[in-house]
Amino acid sequence: MYESYYGFTERPFQLSPDPRFFFASKHHQRALSYLQYGLDQKEGFIVITGPIGTGKTTIARNLMSNLPEANIVAAQLVTTKLNPEELLELVIAEFRIDYQGNSKAEMLKAIEQFLVALHEQGKRALLLVDEAQNLPSETVEELRMLSNFQLDNQPLIQSFLLGQEELKGIIQAPNMEQFRQRIIASAHLRPLTVEEVENYIKHRLQLAGCDKEELFSEQTYALIHEKTQGVPRKINIFADRILLFGFLEELPSIDIDAINAVAEEMGAELTGSLSLEQSEAAPQTSKEQLIVNSSENVENIKDVLREIEDILETSIKQKVKMARYVDKLLKQKNRQLAEASVATNIDETKPD
Repeated sequence: MYESYYGFTERPFQLSPDPRFFFASKHHQRALSYLQYGLDQKEGFIVITGPIGTGKTTIARNLMSNLPEANIVAAQLVTTKLNPEELLELVIAEFRIDYQGNSKAEMLKAIEQFLVALHEQGKRALLLVDEAQNLPSETVEELRMLSNFQLDNQPLIQSFLLGQEELKGIIQAPNMEQFRQRIIASAHLRPLTVEEVENYIKHRLQLAGCDKEELFSEQTYALIHEKTQGVPRKINIFADRILLFGFLEELPSIDIDAINAVAEEMGAELTGSLSLEQSEAAPQTSKEQLIVNSSENVENIKDVLREIEDILETSIKQKVKMARYVDKLLKQKNRQLAEASVATNIDETKPD
């Protein structure tokens, strides 16, 4: 929507991970280097952890897009709470292994035959497990058992695990000692610094075709860092919304006032919150249940209704702005069509 207004060839802050937009902060470059090191070693586990939205999946996509296809066959799993048998079924499905059995032993046999066939072709398998914090410890242990498939003293499959910070607790459990001994490197992603936020935004703007030197004023980057805590996913959400706001308000560049206005809007909405913490109220006991005829609770209800009214009012204002924009586009299109029609009629009336 705002792309043509600001001269972009595409949206610079899309939410879906795109390896083309990979930004190598110090921590992200280290994590990617560890993954590459693991590939070179051809054995062991690499574990990458980090908070929600710090770019683990983007790193995975970046690695997958640059794999040497000649000798590595890769599969990426995005896990839920799989038991060991379900994990094996997913491995079979992602590697497209021909399997007709109905038992765990037969699944393991089919996987082994597939891996041996790859080895005979001079290839090996790489399993990249995203959202690995969802796996129970016994399923992580199943991954270790898969790494026992070897031929000519070479592992036939290698696994990389990427997950949120809870993955650390799973791996550090007392019963996971054997798995820990197979980890050859691990890295933890952290949010971006103020300087990295500035470089991140400029990097994405440049890749999206932005030819304006100072679309965001220098003072805005520290404020964006403050509002997003330096988390890349939140930066993407916030910056995308800022550009939409700038377009609707017809701003030639983004300043502090625009940042604050968007932050206030997003804070009042039901979605798009910039808050990193989502607190959950503890369940009420029977003595804490809402008493409808209490004057204090009536006032609380009124406050809630006022907040809902403010949210709806903000939403309506946004829709009005959007309607005005669509109306402007339609008028512009009609004007272009009329001019084109006049030009055509003039050409037709010219003598040959």
